[in-house]
Amino acid sequence: MIPTFYQTHLKKQLTSAQFLVMTTLPIVMQSEKQVRLERLARVFPYPITTESRRRKLQRFLDLQNLTISLIWFPLITYWLTTYCRIGTRLSIAIDRSQWGCINLFMVSPISPRRAIPLYWGLLPKLGNSNFESQITNLEQVLPLFSEYKVIVLGDREFCDVDLGNWIKEKGVSFCLRLKKNLCIETEHLVGQRLDELGIVPGTSLYVQGKKVRKTLPTTGFELACKWKRNYGKYQVKEAWFILTDLGSLREALNTYKQRMGIEEMFRDCKTVGYNLEGTSLKGNRLINMILLMTLAYSSAIFQGNELKKKQVQEYVSRRTEPNKKYRRRSTFGVGLDGEKWLNYLEQYSLEVEQLMKLTPSKRRFYQQGMRAATLIQSIS
Repeated sequence: MIPTFYQTHLKKQLTSAQFLVMTTLPIVMQSEKQVRLERLARVFPYPITTESRRRKLQRFLDLQNLTISLIWFPLITYWLTTYCRIGTRLSIAIDRSQWGCINLFMVSPISPRRAIPLYWGLLPKLGNSNFESQITNLEQVLPLFSEYKVIVLGDREFCDVDLGNWIKEKGVSFCLRLKKNLCIETEHLVGQRLDELGIVPGTSLYVQGKKVRKTLPTTGFELACKWKRNYGKYQVKEAWFILTDLGSLREALNTYKQRMGIEEMFRDCKTVGYNLEGTSLKGNRLINMILLMTLAYSSAIFQGNELKKKQVQEYVSRRTEPNKKYRRRSTFGVGLDGEKWLNYLEQYSLEVEQLMKLTPSKRRFYQQGMRAATLIQSIS
């Protein structure tokens, strides 16, 4: 189910035929949990041959006006102005995913426990990204957040102090995890390796104003160090060393933890969700297919959030017990399940009605369930 404000915007950017394909494909993706063009063409609801449907979808993916800036950025802006007050602190994670000959760079804002794709691009080579590609991708999205307090999060691939300096010049905060073989200036040594600072499991350290060196010394950074305590068989192999400017150890650690949301997003888009790595598309067609997947993914998250607000989540997902640390089902999963539940209720309406008649004593509960279905149906 595509939200109403998505549809309003898409109608302005696309022709009637393009709009219908654009809104139908995400629904097919949700049902099939696939972004393979061949698979989508086999089940796309259009009364022509499979080969004709495949060519039609290929032509659609080649459209000139099917771009991130025209289709997706205005929707993200709407989300920000509607759900985030000006001046709110927002975290943006940068990461990279590689499969086969595809090397995808992703920039994603972090919503509670989940990231949403914001901007993505294909790197020209396999392996780690470089400083130029990192700032090129960040330059595409930072203007969207000019009225918000932004924190950029990155793992050890983005530990370059040059990136930290560039982000600082843009007036943006950051938490970048450093490799343990980098050196900092200490009282005793000009260049002491991070893994020689004496951090052991269960300890932490926060230093300010020290020089950090990779190739050339750079000063004015803060460093948050933390090695989680070992609990029985659960043991953390190494410490976190985080380059930051947030001013405190607790703030830096709590903020950097949010970066795990982009790992969950990649899991949703790949093995658990849409099987992105199974697509054989390349180049601009792949970029546009990810755009369609993003519309489907964000719609499911929007649906899941609305289900929770309307307090009907228990009809599509088991409750999380009070003593459980992790949720049974993510917001993304709840949104997917809600739509599927509605589809099955409609598809097997006669059987459902017969089942309810067999146990009239449960009528009150059935009425509550049908009311919940009506509330889910109203979400848009």
